[in-house]
Amino acid sequence: MDFELSEDQRAFQHSARDFAANELAPHAAGWDEHGTFPKDTIRAAGELGFCGLYSPEQWGGLGLPRLDAAIVFEELAAADPSTAAFITIHNMATWMLTMNARDEVAAHWGPLLTSGEKLASYCLTEPGAGSDAGSLRTTARLDGAEYVLNGSKAFISGAGETDVLVVMARTGGAGASGISAFAVPGDTPGITYGRKEQKMGWNSQPTRGITFENARIPAGNLLGNEGDGFKIAMKGLDGGRINIATCSVGAAQGALNAAQRYMHERKQFGKSLAQFQALQFKLADMATELVAARQMVRLAASKLDSAAPDTNVYCAMAKRLATDLCFNVINEALQIHGGYGYIREYPLERLLRDARVHQILEGTNEVMRVIISRRMLEEDALDRIR
Repeated sequence: MDFELSEDQRAFQHSARDFAANELAPHAAGWDEHGTFPKDTIRAAGELGFCGLYSPEQWGGLGLPRLDAAIVFEELAAADPSTAAFITIHNMATWMLTMNARDEVAAHWGPLLTSGEKLASYCLTEPGAGSDAGSLRTTARLDGAEYVLNGSKAFISGAGETDVLVVMARTGGAGASGISAFAVPGDTPGITYGRKEQKMGWNSQPTRGITFENARIPAGNLLGNEGDGFKIAMKGLDGGRINIATCSVGAAQGALNAAQRYMHERKQFGKSLAQFQALQFKLADMATELVAARQMVRLAASKLDSAAPDTNVYCAMAKRLATDLCFNVINEALQIHGGYGYIREYPLERLLRDARVHQILEGTNEVMRVIISRRMLEEDALDRIR
């Protein structure tokens, strides 16, 4: 078991770190304040391959392992968790489309999405179907050579600004087996977008509801086969949970870096904060928890890369642990900054606001505990979760 990064992984890490320092960090506070969706910057990330990190090379992606993608996302999130998180969502939706679409659909959308020229949204959540995604009510009815979509989606990242929607809709009976997945152009007649939500964080990406009213798409835009939608969505979410966990790790690393600098710069009672043992111990705990979270995320990513049978459990563990621990690390970094941490001149309050939602989306951490506990109560759990 080798915990060291390879030369290629370090090259991706340094490339992402440079991009974050030059293209994200100088603008992140302004994007947050003004609610700016930085499409041009995301396209620039696409020029480096960051918009199709693990999508197939056949359709323009880099075809990287999820572990390598996690390394890139962490570096981006250290500067701007909000924009980095949208890039991860775009990667997830792009992977779902390119892995499951018919060749003509993948050939059209794949190169556009993996390059960042066009952007994608993931559409699963509904007003009445959040954690219970299997109860979604949006329908897709086959009418000749077209599917007709009716229903609504909620809390969709990028909605109204993205070019294609990966939509889960019901083509069959009740439950998960009746759900199918579709690639839906964002400008399809019959689609309307709700108001831009005013959020605590994630302000560099728009969030809106979507309504489908007799929106017609070609039957060939079905991803996989009818009834495959829930399976496709869950496979996407395994990777999505790693992605969001990684964004928490990155945000915590950015906060820890800021706290280290501040402890050397700030003086109280005639000495720097770095000389107070209570704060030294706080920093030690923060670093330890951050490293533990990072290694849990990378373990889950390696499970996903090897298609291990217990992948979903490890992805749930990583998402639960990293988003909880790393939020605490950011909160402690803010505390070290005192009153300065609470004002917008410093990045701490933005990192805190952006990271808070990570404990909710891609499955709440309460749902992660359900997934883990169910596996632990199976008869052979002690032999397999080791």
